[in-house]
Amino acid sequence: MPRYALQIEYDGTPFAGWQRQADQPSVQAALEAALARLDPGPHGVAAAGRTDSGVHALAQVAHCELARDWEPFRLMEALNHHLKPAPVAVMRAARAAEDFHARFSAIERRYLFRLVSRRAPVTHDRGRVWQVRNALAPEPMREAARHLVGRHDFTTFRATLCQAKSPVKTLDALEIEALAYPGGQEFRFRLRARSFLHNQVRSVVGTLERVGAGAWTPEDVRAALMARDRAACGPVCPPQGLYLAGVGYPEDPFG
Repeated sequence: MPRYALQIEYDGTPFAGWQRQADQPSVQAALEAALARLDPGPHGVAAAGRTDSGVHALAQVAHCELARDWEPFRLMEALNHHLKPAPVAVMRAARAAEDFHARFSAIERRYLFRLVSRRAPVTHDRGRVWQVRNALAPEPMREAARHLVGRHDFTTFRATLCQAKSPVKTLDALEIEALAYPGGQEFRFRLRARSFLHNQVRSVVGTLERVGAGAWTPEDVRAALMARDRAACGPVCPPQGLYLAGVGYPEDPFG
């Protein structure tokens, strides 16, 4: 059966995450329902990242198999037609090698977290950013972030229910960009690694926010990392500012 790679964008607000659930809407279920309209029968779709409830994607990658040999552009158009009105869009489709796997073939995942600091409630970005009312200093957050880059035991920044075999991960990059925002300031956290622990990004960003607010020092973040204790973590920020921004492979499946 022909295998296809799909690059997908979605607003995670109405979903209980990527993964199919028995009694709640999911991105996976929406996509599989659209595929069933094109190719009758059950469909299994695998994705590079199982985003949590409320988490968005700019460039999730998934793969599926279909009985019919579809021209990729027509497959993309047909899926987008049947995905309506769900806030999910297939941005690219391509024929993939038989051994391509959206999750296991990936060598890099990139996440973006958007944090807005302003007093007035956000309106246009509601549900798409984490808003705090206090001002934040970017340089202390950047200094603290440098302690987290590299290969570490991230037990402190790992959800207690995380199913990963090891808490040791290599964080390849953690960059913080400060931007002007109407009535305040926006901070964009960009993280890159081969893989992440459950809630690792939200735990890191929530902790760094405390540094920007002056409640923690950069050295406190280093001490929390070295503690290897979940209780040493700062607050875990909410999901709405988190985006799966990209997935890397040894060869680009979309050419």
